[in-house]
Amino acid sequence: MHNYNRKLIYLIAILIIYVSCFVGFIFYSVTNFAFTDFYKRLDLRRNIAAEKFLNSKSASQADQWSLDFIENLNNQHEFLVEFDGKDSILRSQGFHHELWDKISKRGTSNFKSGKQFYSTKYFSQNGRHYIVGASAENYFYTHHLAYLRNLLIISLILGILFIFVVSVFMKRSFLKPILTMMKEVQAIGSENLYKRLDEDKYKGELHGLAQTFNRMLTRLETSFETQKNFISNASHELNTPLTSIIGQADLALSKERSNEEYQRTLSKIIESAEHLEKKTKALLLLARTGFVNNATTFNPVRIDQIVMDAELTVKAINDKFKIITDFSLLPDDSMRLKVNGNEILLQLALSNIISNACKYSSDRTAYIALGALDNKVFILIKDKGIGIPSRELDHIYDPYFRASNTSGIDGYGIGLPLARNIIKLHGGSLKVNSIVGEGTTVEVELPTYLRF
Repeated sequence: MHNYNRKLIYLIAILIIYVSCFVGFIFYSVTNFAFTDFYKRLDLRRNIAAEKFLNSKSASQADQWSLDFIENLNNQHEFLVEFDGKDSILRSQGFHHELWDKISKRGTSNFKSGKQFYSTKYFSQNGRHYIVGASAENYFYTHHLAYLRNLLIISLILGILFIFVVSVFMKRSFLKPILTMMKEVQAIGSENLYKRLDEDKYKGELHGLAQTFNRMLTRLETSFETQKNFISNASHELNTPLTSIIGQADLALSKERSNEEYQRTLSKIIESAEHLEKKTKALLLLARTGFVNNATTFNPVRIDQIVMDAELTVKAINDKFKIITDFSLLPDDSMRLKVNGNEILLQLALSNIISNACKYSSDRTAYIALGALDNKVFILIKDKGIGIPSRELDHIYDPYFRASNTSGIDGYGIGLPLARNIIKLHGGSLKVNSIVGEGTTVEVELPTYLRF
């Protein structure tokens, strides 16, 4: 923040220097033009004065008109000085002797003394030496340029004040949302990773930054929860089948057994080992989704194709499962069905939800509806199964949790937490509504790849 303030001060200083230089350049240019133009006009009157002083008897009618019609300058005077070869004044007319040292004795000279501007030129006629000059006040310089100078100074001061006020206002406008975002970010820690920035509060690039930060928090929360629960879940879920395997082996070795008894024991050990293998795979798969946070593996994929692939996967697992899909809500524009995601993970999530719907339904049937809203696609997966008790709905995302009415139905309590992790990784949401004895509806929403 201090670095930002320093840069802002540098920017203000640069703007002030630029405006000051610009104002100075304008004043210098106008002043220089005023001097140059006025000396040209004064040179013309000096030459006319020379004609009047030195050649008045032979002046042509055209020259006489020039003498009569050229307007006199403000406080205009002409003068004549005759001097000898030693630059000593012999006689003068209208000339102030204190200016003699400023005059070029063999050429032209322009100079300023007080408010009076002078233009002189050396003339030689009949072996005699003359200096003819004209002087006048530069009214434009003494009045208009002074007014312009005062106007520019006032404009410069007002401009600097304007730059300062606008800079302070812009600084506060820019910094206020950033400071607000910093406070929100500082309030988020490992103990409340569920909190998110209020994206609607920010506009422009800050809105995108808040979205990016919230997505990062979602990935961190998923990974953090998975990591936090992984060890306890692993030790609890793997310990039971391992204890069973060891117990059965010890029991079989405690005394001599018949071949049939050994075979039964080995069959139970194999069954427990297979159960352990499935739990291990499910546990590792759940842990893996928690650490899949590389968005570069995401690509635009069509959600309707993923739903159809998930159906095939579910039917391949159990050919008694039935799936009825409603495509009547599909949009005309197929681009509305594209989401940015990982095809394999999305297929895994949907196949788990569909498989659960078939498994917990008495007729082994799942109903799927697919459609699109403004900037998201939705998938409804419904069954007419046993449902979930309302008091247990808060625990359905806990790994290995199984509802109290699912006894007698195979399962590990992994599918729904796994699906929710995958949907969260894709910036979507998953909601479950269920009534015991009537069935369960799972609503999945995913943001579309393109904004409409």
